[in-house]
Amino acid sequence: VFARSPAVKFQQETLRLDDEAIQNITNGMSAKTPCVYILASKRNGTLYTGVTADLEKRLHEHRSGTVEGFTKKYDIYQLVYCEVYEDMYSAIAREKQIKGGSRSKKLALIEKDNPLWRDLSGEI
Repeated sequence: VFARSPAVKFQQETLRLDDEAIQNITNGMSAKTPCVYILASKRNGTLYTGVTADLEKRLHEHRSGTVEGFTKKYDIYQLVYCEVYEDMYSAIAREKQIKGGSRSKKLALIEKDNPLWRDLSGEI
């Protein structure tokens, strides 16, 4: 369900990673794997879009409440979407693109790859 996009060109279509690619991300690569992610409070609930190079650590920060902010205030902890990038520059550019888009565009991204709004954190 994680998507890898080209470093320079953004595509409408996302590429699903196979089990081996996801395993590589979780075996030491995750600490330096830039990604853009969307968290939700519930299906069609409040959304949060973020960027990080360590998704597992960042999810822990969101869920433990150690960092004050939007996700803590609105109980937004469910990982519903993620795109993986080769470099942080591209990930930040994509985060800005997603944040600049409408809510309906964010919902479409989620619905395309995760129509059941499963929490994807168990897959990282």
